[in-house]
Amino acid sequence: MFGGSEMDANIRKANELRIKTVIKNLEKRNMAGYYCETAEEAVQQVLALIPEGSEVAWGGSLTLDQIGVKPILKEGNYKVNDPMSYADPAEGRQARREALLSDVFLTSVNAVTMDGEIVNIDGVGNRVAAIVFGPKKVIMIAGVNKLVMSEADAVDRIRCDACPPNVTRLGRKTPCSVTGKCAECLIPGETICCQTNVTRFSGIDDRIHVVLVNEVLGY
Repeated sequence: MFGGSEMDANIRKANELRIKTVIKNLEKRNMAGYYCETAEEAVQQVLALIPEGSEVAWGGSLTLDQIGVKPILKEGNYKVNDPMSYADPAEGRQARREALLSDVFLTSVNAVTMDGEIVNIDGVGNRVAAIVFGPKKVIMIAGVNKLVMSEADAVDRIRCDACPPNVTRLGRKTPCSVTGKCAECLIPGETICCQTNVTRFSGIDDRIHVVLVNEVLGY
């Protein structure tokens, strides 16, 4: 997999076809999908989905950091709840709870199947909780590297490709931070694979929006 301007033109075209297939399958699951060629286009698409004055919150996400949408929202006409900005753990937990009542919740995705199912594994659980219920609108952003064939492939991808670099980023002491391989650990305060959620259908119209980007983003 190649990323950014280095991506081979044929791979980029194949990725576009894959993303557009996923978008069709998201639609049959009552979720809206959007194709963006670049991260810059993704930011504009996200902003187009958020009415000014909205209360906006998000979960921890390298993808959101990479595309640079958070500073734009903080500087714009929005009420921003950034749970990641609190040094005090208790204040951060409270902000995560309040995020469940936001107008718009932003998050990345751990994996998306070609049939349009969205799979996420979470540590604290605030991200999957918001996806399941609470915020009026959920906007997910995912790079093309998150596309997989099946739900089983999604879980394998998360455990092998996402969790080891994420525990390194977060400074967690887990077996996968040493071996690069999931050991299904059960370590209080360290394990990040605590909650697994599969979103196979949205029971509420116009709630879940998935912005898919033809670039490698996140883990």
